[in-house]
Amino acid sequence: MQMAIDANLDLVNVAPQAKPPVCRIMDYGKFRYEQQKKEKEARKNQKIVDLKEVWFRANIEEHDYQTKFRNVVKFLNDGDKVKCSVRFRGREITHAKLGQKILERVANEVNDLCVVERQPKLEGRSMIMILAPKSH
Repeated sequence: MQMAIDANLDLVNVAPQAKPPVCRIMDYGKFRYEQQKKEKEARKNQKIVDLKEVWFRANIEEHDYQTKFRNVVKFLNDGDKVKCSVRFRGREITHAKLGQKILERVANEVNDLCVVERQPKLEGRSMIMILAPKSH
């Protein structure tokens, strides 16, 4: 303690559980400042992955499909996950195979960009599939 007082620094208990306890003489304020700076830099560099959703219909026309498909590709290239959904209205639910074909077509066309995180599954009146971008 006397050495820390003489150096005008702080005595910091680094490992209190060790036998004997390990202490270090340092400027604690400067140490805390550098730790906060490192944490801030780490937060700045991390990528936040969003979940974007694209709705399809069971009897979608080709041009509408292409427009929505371009959005899926754009979202995957931006590094976001994509939730592809086919919403069934009225009696369309009896033709769930059509929705599954649409989702499988999307998955086949973007298989070089992404990984199918969740296979197409019917939940209520909609069929949902989740695509995650491949890490480079």
